Amino acid sequence: MQTNKGVYYIKSLEEDFCTKTLRGAEKINYQSIFDIVKRKIIKPNTKSFGRSRRLSCTILSENYLKTYRPQGIIFQTEDEPEYIFPFDLVLLSATEKIVVHYYRIKNNLHVYYNHTLIPGFESFMFKDFISMAIKYPSPEKAWGAVNKFRIKNGFNKLPRQKYRLVEYNEAVYHKPVKIKPIAIFGYRKETSKIAEKLNLPHYVSAKHFYKHLKNK
Repeated sequence: MQTNKGVYYIKSLEEDFCTKTLRGAEKINYQSIFDIVKRKIIKPNTKSFGRSRRLSCTILSENYLKTYRPQGIIFQTEDEPEYIFPFDLVLLSATEKIVVHYYRIKNNLHVYYNHTLIPGFESFMFKDFISMAIKYPSPEKAWGAVNKFRIKNGFNKLPRQKYRLVEYNEAVYHKPVKIKPIAIFGYRKETSKIAEKLNLPHYVSAKHFYKHLKNK
């Protein structure tokens, strides 16, 4: 398949290397890494904040080297995202109870994903990465903007402990995405074994992969 040359995406996965979705209040396995690589398709799995089911990924760049979870798949695609946020969408949710680390909420997704989004959140939606990067050239700029937005709408300023949520962007698809698998990342020992089974390179993190690209 043709790809957007030089553009790399991240889909983070849980420790068992599966995507999950909600069926009522129950979190269930949705798609395994082996199915993703075999079919070369990632299906939308996330259901939250009153939005339709979507696939959320991160576009790697110099300013966005963090990931939602510490393991997952790196891929390329010719499918353009429908829109991109300069941070985790949770920062636009109408609640003061924003949790940074996924492991703290993964067994209660139906609770934390049940919030609506603050009216006007669309001002942070971008049709492409370049236009987003022009307005918010760094996570620090996005951090300041989302805090002003939340305060304007009656919410407290976010504590600095939440800053990690602006260190990765959220590129969104509402349809299955055709991909070219590039690599597997993750620091746990099992990850290298999964990569070997899939005949894909293994990196400790997305940041290590990106630095490797730059050093070629």
